[in-house]
Amino acid sequence: MRTLIEAADLATELSMRSDVRVLDVRWKLGGPPGRGEYLAGHIPGAVYVDLDTELAGHGDPAAGRHPLPGIAALQADARHWGLNDADTVVVYDDLGAMSAARAWWLLRHAGMREVLLLDGALAAWRVAGLPLTTGDEPARPGSVTLSYGSLKVLDTDAAARLAGTGVLLDARAAERYRGDTEPVDPRAGHIPGAVSAPTAGNLTADGRFRPAAELRARFEALGVSDAGGGVSGAGSDAGSGTAAAGVYCGSGVTAAHEVAALTIAGFASALYPGSWSQWSNLPGRPVESGDPRAGV
Repeated sequence: MRTLIEAADLATELSMRSDVRVLDVRWKLGGPPGRGEYLAGHIPGAVYVDLDTELAGHGDPAAGRHPLPGIAALQADARHWGLNDADTVVVYDDLGAMSAARAWWLLRHAGMREVLLLDGALAAWRVAGLPLTTGDEPARPGSVTLSYGSLKVLDTDAAARLAGTGVLLDARAAERYRGDTEPVDPRAGHIPGAVSAPTAGNLTADGRFRPAAELRARFEALGVSDAGGGVSGAGSDAGSGTAAAGVYCGSGVTAAHEVAALTIAGFASALYPGSWSQWSNLPGRPVESGDPRAGV
């Protein structure tokens, strides 16, 4: 199953196929919303998707900043984006796929057959000399039917267990993992036993995913292995099979990018959607600071 698509290949598929849908998922923590950038220039045919309102639910802070949206709401939005069951969906942003990965993971978890990340994001499209268009592009309504359960998901208890018995990766920046700073959430630090694995380490200098062999070596050095120490059937909508590792971040967004990198490397993994924004809002959950692997 493909995870990535090159800009030139996307341009070719758009010219030859009528079942390719493109979603623009530009977003940054703290804003501003990416819609203005979309209107100023986007891949022809792309539909803008708002991460905060369409790729996340909202409610009690104890659920995290970006809990998964209800499946009925996601299906309604996906139909509004023009998605049909057999479509190939390509998602992109202008941030090395760090926000687009949320749409990639969510649609795959909801059962879409082929969802791809534009490798190198919008910058790769520009570098290839491919055209952009301006203004809004409302899509013809689609008829996709979605149902969660295709990927592995961790709840809070499962994440805690995995941190003690297997490999739980923290995809945030190293300073947030250590607890040196915490710009958003109520407590600083990390889940006890989690391993620091900043998402930025998955990318090359030009914002593309590192080759599969390099990613595999990176995750193996962090303790990820095909044999043992993984998680099976943990949490709700866990999917089938066993994951080699679990992943969390601040609110379940960049953790999806790490899941994509693990997938490219050949590892199955489980996402903790509530992530640190949920954990740090639960007073009974312990917090660890520093980095026990420093100097290892």
